[in-house]
Amino acid sequence: MIGIFDSGIGGLTVAREVMRALPDCPVCYLGDTARTPYGNKSPETVTRYAIQDTEFLLAQGAMVVVVACNTASAAAYHALRQTFDIPLFEVITPVVETVLSLPKIQRIGVIGTRATVASGIYERMIRERDPQKSVFSKACPLLVPLVEEGWMNKPETRMIVKKYLHSLKVRQVDALILGCTHYPLLKDVVQQKIGKRVRVIDSSQAVANSLVRFLEDRPELHDKLRSSDPSCLYVTDVTEQFAKIAQSILQRNVSLTHVEL
Repeated sequence: MIGIFDSGIGGLTVAREVMRALPDCPVCYLGDTARTPYGNKSPETVTRYAIQDTEFLLAQGAMVVVVACNTASAAAYHALRQTFDIPLFEVITPVVETVLSLPKIQRIGVIGTRATVASGIYERMIRERDPQKSVFSKACPLLVPLVEEGWMNKPETRMIVKKYLHSLKVRQVDALILGCTHYPLLKDVVQQKIGKRVRVIDSSQAVANSLVRFLEDRPELHDKLRSSDPSCLYVTDVTEQFAKIAQSILQRNVSLTHVEL
């Protein structure tokens, strides 16, 4: 079983791509909806939550864990590596590798939560690999709650996205990284507001591709992950809205199981 966790619903974009790429491997998803968003919390708190989330997934039988949350990837990944002796994936490295593989990309924009942007993780990782790139970041704290409310197509959301992207549009970025797994649900709006010329990049497919390559090199582990068991969805707070959006993302009927961490 592949474990995937996020602070809420955004990580389901990653789960969807993993399910598509590895249909023979069931997914156990944990959305920490009772404590979302992680992006306005301290690194210490995010790390504590991420450890609890990982412990829960391991208890369900996960043998690989994907941190499908940019904030937790930036704040807690190293602590998770030190705490758990399992294959761990985060959502930042695959996106950095993707944007650097694109031709004629010199000016890169990043949008994310306050915590992700404050960490400087994207700037640091991009410049370590290519010091010639320019990186510009913008915190967008209102976008996660808007997605959690299902307001992806509301006029108010379009107005807020436009306002957030203004400074990056002025800087004429060539590519824009969606530095939060909630943001792919706003990808069409973001593309419209940033302009057709800009390549908009999200992490879900990049992470799934990274996981596939990892398992191709480890067929024994892939065999262990294969199962006819169904995928499962756990949340720390059950809401009708979460179920509705989850069904829309996964394009299937969903059954949510409530857990307390």
